[in-house]
Amino acid sequence: MRIAISGKSGCGNTTVSTLVAKRLGFTMINFTFRNLSAEKGIDFWTFCSMAQKDDNIDKELDRRQVQMAMEQENCVLGSRLAVWMLKDADLKVYLDADEDTRARRVFKREGGDFETVLQQTRRRDASDTARYKRIYGIDNNDSAIADLVIDVNGKTPDEIADLIVARASGLYKKG
Repeated sequence: MRIAISGKSGCGNTTVSTLVAKRLGFTMINFTFRNLSAEKGIDFWTFCSMAQKDDNIDKELDRRQVQMAMEQENCVLGSRLAVWMLKDADLKVYLDADEDTRARRVFKREGGDFETVLQQTRRRDASDTARYKRIYGIDNNDSAIADLVIDVNGKTPDEIADLIVARASGLYKKG
């Protein structure tokens, strides 16, 4: 079984995907811009700016994520575009949260000034949405492709993971 979990920055993709993978005993795949920028020795925000001008960065990241997932029999792929890119996923989950919640979570994780984090979140959202539409024709604001959409506002990572594991367990028993 392959589970794809997506959502914008600060929705809890990594945390929730890790919890779900652990609970199900699946391999966790979360290869991100942060990983790729570190691998190439480039500052994260500089790397994000480079991706604005070079579509090959997104294409490499997305190709590698899908390749990693397809090499596993049971896995959870957590990424911004997992539900769109991992076409053969048995369960596609979209995590949804309002801008303020997402910025608060990023602020808690990375620190800094909240207003700056909020502005960065807005810029990143706009940038990501425009890039995904340009490169793939994907609207990352449209969760219709997902089998399960979870409003994560006010929910803990454990509560979110419980919902996903319950759905996955139901599918696994049917399969």
